[in-house]
Order: sequence, then C-alpha cells, then structure tokens
Amino acid sequence: MEKDLYDILGVSKSSSDAEIKKAYRRLAMKHHPDRNKDNPEAEQKFKEIQAAYAVLSDSQKKQAYDQYGHAGINPNMGGGAAGGGFGDFGDSFSDIFSDLFGGGGNSRRARSSRGSDLQYDLTMTLDEAIQGKEFKIRVPTTISCAECSGSGAQKGTKADTCGQCGGSGQVRMSQGFISIQQTCPSCSGKGKKITNPCGQCRGHGLVKEEKTWSVKIPAGIDDGDRIRLEGKGEMGSAGAPGDLYVRVHIRQHSIFERDGEDLYCEAPVNIITATLGGEITIPTLEGDVKIKIPKGTQTGKRFRLRGKGITSIRHASKGDLYIQVMVETPVNLNSKQEDLLLAFGKSMEKNQSKHSPNQKSFFDSVKNFFGM
Repeated sequence: MEKDLYDILGVSKSSSDAEIKKAYRRLAMKHHPDRNKDNPEAEQKFKEIQAAYAVLSDSQKKQAYDQYGHAGINPNMGGGAAGGGFGDFGDSFSDIFSDLFGGGGNSRRARSSRGSDLQYDLTMTLDEAIQGKEFKIRVPTTISCAECSGSGAQKGTKADTCGQCGGSGQVRMSQGFISIQQTCPSCSGKGKKITNPCGQCRGHGLVKEEKTWSVKIPAGIDDGDRIRLEGKGEMGSAGAPGDLYVRVHIRQHSIFERDGEDLYCEAPVNIITATLGGEITIPTLEGDVKIKIPKGTQTGKRFRLRGKGITSIRHASKGDLYIQVMVETPVNLNSKQEDLLLAFGKSMEKNQSKHSPNQKSFFDSVKNFFGM
C-alpha cells in the first residue's frame, strides 16, 4: 500500500502552501544524505520526501491527488496530472462499457501528441545557489529516429493507413441505442500500421539518447525550487516534446543554515568576552563584520544583522543574518589556571544568585515542583 503524501510530510490536507513548504524544508534538512552518511535509509527517506513535495507543491498535481489519490498522479492509472491533464468524460465512459461490447483493446484515446516531461535533480553548494551559476547537465531522453525520420517505417517504405479505423485512430461500437467511440484496437489509435518497421527504432519512431543542456541557476534560488526548460523533455510520437524540470538540491553548509532569504549561524564566544563584553568577528556573504558582545551575554543569545542574508529571486529585498552565541567552557587548563578559577568561584559564593540568575531561577523552579 502506497504511503499518504500528507503523512510523509507530517501535514494535514488543509495545510497551506507555506506550511507544506516549511514541513518539507525541515524534513529535507533532517534526512539529507550529506547529514546522514552513516545511515543508508536516509537517502530513501529523502527521496520519499522529495517525491511527496513534488506533488503537494504543484497545484495541479495536488488537486489530482486530493481527488483521486495516487491514481490521480500516476500516468499509468486513471487520468493523472503527471501526464499533463485529466482524461475526458468520453474516455472514462468508454472504459466502463468496454467489456460490455468486447472491445478487448486499449479503451483510452491516444495521448501521444506531446512527449513526457522529465525531471533532473541538480545538487549544488549554498554559495552557488546564492550567487547563481550556469551548469551543463546530461539528461537521458528520447529523440526522433534519424534513420526513419520518426516515421517508424523502414527507410524507403511508409506506414499504411489502418484498414479498421480508416486512419482516424477511433472506432465506433454500438449496441442497441448506445453508441461509444473507442481507440482502434488494431492500430492502438495511431491511424497507421507499419508493415516494415525501422531496424533502428523498431517501429517506434523514437530512440534513446543523452542530451547536454545548459541551465542558468538564478541567484537566490532555494532548495526544492524547480526551473523549467521548455521543450527539452522527451519527444512525442507526433513531434511535440515535453519539458525538462531541473529540481535544485543544496548541500549542507559548514557555517550557515538557510531558511528562505534568512541565514543562521552559531558563533563561539570565550567566557571572558561573554562575561566582560567585547567584540567578535562574524563571516557574512559580503565579508567579515564585527559585532559587539554586551557584558553578561549567555549561551543562546541571538543577534540580528539586517540585510546580511540572501537576495530573493522573487523580489529585490534581502533577508537577515541571525547569529546565536555559544559560550565556550575553557578546556586543557594548567594547574595555575585551575587554581585561579577555583579562587574566582569561591569569591562568588556569597552572592551566587546575583552572579548566576539563571541558576537561581532553575533551582527555585525545582523546589516549587517538589514542594520544598
């Protein structure tokens, strides 16, 4: 049984687009293969999350899924949105009655005028996503057979008109007062039959090939965003190609984490600077900057640098950079330093609550909890 896409992302059917995107980002970061190199199941989970978001972030596919479930997005079932639309009423009606009239063939009208859409997953660094870059990608696809010029017939020959449907690709079947039009079972809706198929494509008119395309990634693109390359998908039997969708995946950065146009980082601060105040140097996209650390700064204190985030690809505004302080405990002290620290600790014992307000608040809460 296939998993519910909403359950995969941990959202409800009534969730907004923003809530779905937020849930996707959180799970994608949690299960990203780069973060779970020792967990072989993480990659499969990550792909599952990507597949669920690909449907729920697309309004047409989401509508199809909400109405028909997995059948609505599977091109091999029902009238899925993945193939670019829903089957019309006539198709469904003829499906219902095909067995009644003994049609035996494919009851759906041929949808071969346009080729399938393709998706390419492109992984890049955060720096590349922020600055924008042009990539060369190689994509396996189908193209028109050069040997037969896409006809499917052996060179020097041509396809014959189907004798059963007269080239229309459709046949009408009647029983009593009911008359139903169906796909021709003899030519599968093509209207032609190939007596001498092309040896290169075996009568399909299409062959597999790898194509190289250039894709320009705009500055500020986000993880999960897609770029559409029109007409770069698979070739259809009637010569109309589908589209190629390039989905972006951004590797984990060593310093920054991204949320939309905002950046987040943790900054270690030594205990002296945190206690007495001072300055620390923070890396930004535009170079290093210094920020002031007030006296008595605690771990978890957050500073905001306005306009030091990422420029949005949708508007000209820039996000912010948030720095969260981590006060570092001294390590590898020598005996003299340890003695000084002990003496310092004793000097604070008389007014411990004054110097450590968080500690006092914690123990007061413990006493209240146990009724002490």
